[in-house]
Amino acid sequence: MSPSAAAPALSREELSRYRRQLSLPQVGVGGQERLKAASVLCVGAGGLGSPLALYLAAAGVGRLGLVDGDAVEASNLNRQVLYDAGQVGRGKAEVAAERLRGLNPALEVVARRERLGPGNAAELIAGYDLVCDGSDNFPTRYALNDACVAAGKPLVHGAVYRFEGQVSVFFPPEGPCYRCLHPQPPRPEAAPSCAEAGVLGALPGVIGSLQALEALKLLLGAGRPALGRLLVFDGLSLEWRTLALKKDPDCRVCGGRRAATQEDAMPAIPEISVEDLKAKLDRKEKLQLIDVREPEEHETARIEGSKLIPLATLPQSLASLDKAQDVVVHCHHGGRSARAVQFLKDKGFKAFNLAGGINAWSERIDPAVPQY
Repeated sequence: MSPSAAAPALSREELSRYRRQLSLPQVGVGGQERLKAASVLCVGAGGLGSPLALYLAAAGVGRLGLVDGDAVEASNLNRQVLYDAGQVGRGKAEVAAERLRGLNPALEVVARRERLGPGNAAELIAGYDLVCDGSDNFPTRYALNDACVAAGKPLVHGAVYRFEGQVSVFFPPEGPCYRCLHPQPPRPEAAPSCAEAGVLGALPGVIGSLQALEALKLLLGAGRPALGRLLVFDGLSLEWRTLALKKDPDCRVCGGRRAATQEDAMPAIPEISVEDLKAKLDRKEKLQLIDVREPEEHETARIEGSKLIPLATLPQSLASLDKAQDVVVHCHHGGRSARAVQFLKDKGFKAFNLAGGINAWSERIDPAVPQY
């Protein structure tokens, strides 16, 4: 692929900075100029996004976008190497931009503190040559995939789970899209998040670095990208498996038999703000406030009146919920609860996701609720 901007000449300082890359025949001066002209959007500035963004900035990509709606937390620091303890509580996108500019002052960084979803995905990816997915939840992955397919942009995929990680490149019509691999989101109990399942801190470093490598290969037109292949890494055994992926002719997004709009492909998850929830509670409106975090999280911090139903137990707990009343679901930031809301909607409940989760409740409604 070719960067959308014209390739600018390298300065003397850049020739010195990138000389180890310039000596590679697959890069050279022409390739380095292409990287300088290129733009990459990183969605997620966490465990995957940290090494990914660092290596893209260090390699000389000219313009880097960062999209992340979260703040730095102490529990991030075992794996999210963009941050340090003194930055806890600050927005990740802002802190990451500062760090990357310090690493490479010539880098243009565009930081957005927001969550990507079906309503803003097309706008957020516009103006970038390729997109890297460092998110940690299925609603974001599907919204991002659908927007990239519609815009004709390559998507470098990465995911981690406990000791296992995976990498692929989705770029129809050159290869399949994410929905060809996963046509529908898994059941909530079958897809725990990192907060629920855990992840060894070094693993995102491996996978995020490989995402950066795939992005650079695509920008340079070098080597064989992971199109039509899913690389699966087992950190415990230090073994790789490569799975062949085929384009699904019936794919609802990239298939030739039925092209879906983004809205059709991934319905928006109904949300409610913490301010609106507070108003409803003050008016004593009848609703069911469900907390789908783990018991130790609920013990650490809770919204008064919430009922704990961990995400993995939600399918077995439906009988305890009343379909005649609205359901408001929350977790820490909104990822797990979004999956719960989709599950409840499919079962006939009128459910809403609390935007920003208990973290937003603590920041904007009740500072007495501990942040963790």
